[in-house]
Amino acid sequence: MVATELHASLFIGLGNMGRPMAINYAAGRELFVYDTNHVAAVEVATVTRSTALPDLEDIPAHVRTVILMLPNSRIVESVLRTSPGLLKRLPAGSLIIDMSSSEPESTASLAAEAAALGIDYVDAPVSGGVAKAKTAKLAIMMGGEITAVERAKRHLRHLGESITHVGPAGTGHAAKALNNLLSATNLAAAAEILSIAATVGIAPEKMLEVINGSTGRSQASEVKYPRHILTGTFDSGFAMDLMLKDLKIARNLIEQRSSEAPIVLTAQETAVKARELLEGPQPDHTEFVRYYEKLNGTPLRAG
Repeated sequence: MVATELHASLFIGLGNMGRPMAINYAAGRELFVYDTNHVAAVEVATVTRSTALPDLEDIPAHVRTVILMLPNSRIVESVLRTSPGLLKRLPAGSLIIDMSSSEPESTASLAAEAAALGIDYVDAPVSGGVAKAKTAKLAIMMGGEITAVERAKRHLRHLGESITHVGPAGTGHAAKALNNLLSATNLAAAAEILSIAATVGIAPEKMLEVINGSTGRSQASEVKYPRHILTGTFDSGFAMDLMLKDLKIARNLIEQRSSEAPIVLTAQETAVKARELLEGPQPDHTEFVRYYEKLNGTPLRAG
């Protein structure tokens, strides 16, 4: 689909990830922003010299690109289908980029509805957390028709440095869920190894030094443990409940295809058990390791 990009954009969802993403995206373009927390929308609008919308009922007529950064598929479906029903409000030739962590089947269905209305739809979830959202160095995995994907890349280059088209609509969200399942598995596996190392007298920070200089290293050992776990801060900015949602999406994908994946599925089950032991409404996902501290009676923090 060919359409001019000389128009306004609308960014919906200004939480921990959406806020820095919207700020980076705003440079050099006319932007409208929206969040159910209107104060947050006003704050972003002030920083970016954009316009905060009080609601989504009266979107400016010249908006042609909508970027969604929402918690789950149910909310995405509500925004696009029912309240306010953006699919019916946007003109043909518009572009929707769903950067939420959504369910692949829902995404594929929404993309088909959008196509019937002459609207391009791309799923483009991200990996990298708040730190890389702030520096515009997110990893972005894209699903959609090639023409829509190429069109969306012109917007996404302001948000990430690794942008990969993985397949048709919905596969971007599948890739995100599977990546997060592997990430959680690495987080859990490192916790188990550090716990065992402690029983033979190796301090967590020393074992981590060995791992990161050897073949056992991962993003969890290189970033999450030294920054957010050994420090005891547990402040990665990614909530455990959001991680669990992604892991459930990945589990559904595996089970629907009758695939064998005992290691990663055990990690998903363990994460569910860990959440049951954690207090508070929004524990950080790195607090997963508290489960192992309680299970083994072994602290996994430095000192």
